[in-house]
Amino acid sequence: MSGPISLEPDGGQDDTLSLRLAQDTTPALRLPRTGHVGRRSRTDDPVDRLAAELADRIGPAVHAYEVAALLESEGLTGERIQHQYGHPDLFSLAEDLFRKVPRSFPEPPLPPDPWAPDHVRCALRGALFALPALAYLLVPPLGHGGHAAQGLIAAALVSWAWGQALGHRTHLRLAVGPHEAGRVLLSGAPAGALLASAVGAAIAGPGPAALFAAAQSCYLAAAGVLLVLGRERVLLAALAPVAAGAAALPWWEPGPLPRTVLPLLTLALATGAAARAVRGTLKAPPVPGVRRPSPAASLPYGLFGLAAGVLVLSVGRGHPLAVVVLTVSMGPAEWLLYRYRGLSVAALRATVTPRGFRLRSAAVLAVCLTAYVLPLIPGALLTGADPVPLVALGATLWTALLLQAFGIGRPPAAICCAVAAGLTAADLLHGPPGPLTLSLSCGAAALLLVGCALRLLGRPTAHA
Repeated sequence: MSGPISLEPDGGQDDTLSLRLAQDTTPALRLPRTGHVGRRSRTDDPVDRLAAELADRIGPAVHAYEVAALLESEGLTGERIQHQYGHPDLFSLAEDLFRKVPRSFPEPPLPPDPWAPDHVRCALRGALFALPALAYLLVPPLGHGGHAAQGLIAAALVSWAWGQALGHRTHLRLAVGPHEAGRVLLSGAPAGALLASAVGAAIAGPGPAALFAAAQSCYLAAAGVLLVLGRERVLLAALAPVAAGAAALPWWEPGPLPRTVLPLLTLALATGAAARAVRGTLKAPPVPGVRRPSPAASLPYGLFGLAAGVLVLSVGRGHPLAVVVLTVSMGPAEWLLYRYRGLSVAALRATVTPRGFRLRSAAVLAVCLTAYVLPLIPGALLTGADPVPLVALGATLWTALLLQAFGIGRPPAAICCAVAAGLTAADLLHGPPGPLTLSLSCGAAALLLVGCALRLLGRPTAHA
């Protein structure tokens, strides 16, 4: 070989230096830019093909050592690396691949929604809240005068209040263990039934109304036990005699005996199933050394149950089917409570600032609340009731239940008790309140509760 070796600019590329070998008889030869002897042209480079094949797995790597571990797991030997890829060792090839493949960090897959609702269970609970009303179609007349109806209403209000408080206390104990929850239900459910029966008998006086108030109280206590323990299907089976008898009324006029036996059969099935469920929880081993929560912690939930009962009776006076519509809606209401929590967790993952989460949380609240109250409008129109008070009451109850689902019990209890007390006082002084009064009262309660929800649930820490 003769002739000088010189560095000079390559006229084919700007600012690029190429090494030319001047010979007398041979043209200039460009050496490979990578400096590896024997490397193929770049269009057929095996390293490029390997980079394309493993791009999805090399992209997330933060160091060439991770690529080396990947190549080693692929079974590449040192001999293959030298002969096929033109690199002296594994780490040289890994560094080359790490440079060739751009960094890409794909988002991790979203975890499953921890608050995904059970659609069948929510629909079933809505039906279970309304089906007991069929018993009122079956029972024989309870006597004349208003004392019988007042006794039944008073017993129902006491049962609702007691059931709300007992359900809250049972859920607190379920977090410890089923045995502790069973002990709460074993003492609390019979006590609530006795108290409600006594109040109903005191107002209705002796007679069939007092007996029906006692049966109603016992059923509500048993149903509360089954619902809090998740035995919805068992309760549905217990309601079969009443449901079948009421369904046959258009074609069959039962005598006094079937009208009495069918509700009593449902009562026996419900109380027996509740006793069996409580007995099953008591078989679980107790958890020693656990301090029992104070009964005062469940008092706001009981007061809310009492106030909610008063509000429902005030709005549903003269339109009992409107109350049935509201009762059936409790199933979708529970479904939307789960959806609110799931959507709030998704909003928490999608935002990076507290202000952004507050906006998303407000949007989630608006969507869920609207989805609950809108179906109440055609339901009220079908029953002949004024839809405005029913929608306002529905918004009040749903927002209160939402706050309670996050362990916030005092604001809903205070607001609902204040409105219920005002409506009761107006009833005693001036007679039953009209639709305008009911709409304004329940609407004001709903606005206050929505404000509480925006302030208390618009914080990221509430959903952590």
